[in-house]
Amino acid sequence: MESVHLKNKKMIHELSSKLYNSNNDRIAEDIKVYYHEDAVLYGFHPINKVEGIDQIINSFYKPLVTSFPDLKKDSYILMAGEYQEDQWVSATGNFVGTFKNDWLEIPASQHATWIRFGEFHKIKDGKIIETRLLIDMLDVMRQAGFKFIPALAPEINVPGPSTYDGLLLKEDDTHEKAKSLQLVEDMIFKGLRKASSGLEKQGLEAFWKEDFMWYGPGGIGSTKGIKGFKDYHQRPFVQALPDRVGGHNHASRFADGTYIASTGWPSVEATHTGAGWLGIPAPNKKVTMRVMDWWRREDDLLAENWVLIDIVEYLLQLDIDIFDRLRKRQYLIR
Repeated sequence: MESVHLKNKKMIHELSSKLYNSNNDRIAEDIKVYYHEDAVLYGFHPINKVEGIDQIINSFYKPLVTSFPDLKKDSYILMAGEYQEDQWVSATGNFVGTFKNDWLEIPASQHATWIRFGEFHKIKDGKIIETRLLIDMLDVMRQAGFKFIPALAPEINVPGPSTYDGLLLKEDDTHEKAKSLQLVEDMIFKGLRKASSGLEKQGLEAFWKEDFMWYGPGGIGSTKGIKGFKDYHQRPFVQALPDRVGGHNHASRFADGTYIASTGWPSVEATHTGAGWLGIPAPNKKVTMRVMDWWRREDDLLAENWVLIDIVEYLLQLDIDIFDRLRKRQYLIR
């Protein structure tokens, strides 16, 4: 007999295949098969919070397929687990489609576009009752020809796992997932939280392979190795947010085999007091951060980490309105 985790994974995989490989006119009909009528979507800015299946369809799904009519969904990680007695499925990867019509005020480029996404679905009675969704909006804008932030590391079309085994359409392994989750818990609470007392005291070598890959969002970029991570992301990040507190306020965190997924809403609370990170001066303001992470464990260490942050919403807290700048064509490079 299949476990509930495997059933849930297969359901989300089926939903993704059906939505983006059939007639887009049927999208509302298809979604209602998989979502509870009173489901809630916690999304990226400017979607934010949407309640009820009809609003979810009209606010996110229909505009997306209208703008990208040939859209396909390519998940390179799909996993399931339990968090605080709730059942969850998480996926990340890319929507890929031709940008035919303007989307959320972003001018259509008429070119193929890779839309990086991350999602966490809470499942109740065989249907989705809650979705947490982040999309890398800065990267969509970058591909359309608009750039607002001078990223320190290269901005790339992020690849999936180097082992090509992230679609976990199989039963989970209790021992492996327990080992994976414990490694990430130790990294968060025994490593990264020590960053305020200095990068070298984090002891990242105890958790990550020396040449691990870190795939960050648009505006930050991707890095290779512990040194690259420290130089091009973690050091500027720590200097900008020295009092940050993370690892709490989690909506979900679980493991499936050698993969681990986590999201917080918000995941980080801090005061942005330093200059340089995201290319902005020190605003000295309280901020929060919507974050999603996926890790792949290799033996006893983490080898790859995929990260999404709602950067547009973060900047809005600092009175930097990316969409207003997009409308006015301010501070952009074409």
